[in-house]
Amino acid sequence: MDLNFRQTAQYSAVLLIIAATTQAIYTGLYIAEIQPPRTLLWGSEGLLFTVLAAFAGAAMAQASRLHLVWAAITASAVLNVVQVGVGLTMFGPFREVAEAVPEAAPAAGAIVAFSFMVYNAAKVLLAFALIVAALAKMNAGSKALGGVSVLVGVVAFIANTLSMALGRGFTELPIAGGSGVLATILLAVCLFTLPSDD
Repeated sequence: MDLNFRQTAQYSAVLLIIAATTQAIYTGLYIAEIQPPRTLLWGSEGLLFTVLAAFAGAAMAQASRLHLVWAAITASAVLNVVQVGVGLTMFGPFREVAEAVPEAAPAAGAIVAFSFMVYNAAKVLLAFALIVAALAKMNAGSKALGGVSVLVGVVAFIANTLSMALGRGFTELPIAGGSGVLATILLAVCLFTLPSDD
């Protein structure tokens, strides 16, 4: 399969929208206190982010500019694979150990904290990618889309940076997670409207 830049960019945008949708669904189920099928949901996300890393990496190699955008998306996808992998392979065993040996509870908590730190780091990268892409949009004349996207990107960047540094207790994810999902969607919109020579 030999895809040109526009195709790889658009496939990357579609994958970003799917990723934002799955995260919104998971968050909604969590708020509603409904136990989601974690293996199915997280396993699907693991595949999604793995494929996104390939498409964004290809776009980075094909692009004539905005390489920072594609590098950030690629790195974010790789971090998300790590985060999903920790959740799928380590949450269960560490929880069981903590239930059997209460003294091991801090270790289980550390695994969860590490997973969320990686989650926030991935969101920081997507927010950074959005800021760069949005500034390019503004320079190209798309003031409305570019301006709104820069604002959302800055909020997501700051919130997820603080959550990454200070832990889940800082925001308990509503601000960091919500702004990160919105930043992901706006980034996809920016990618859909890139000129073919970008």
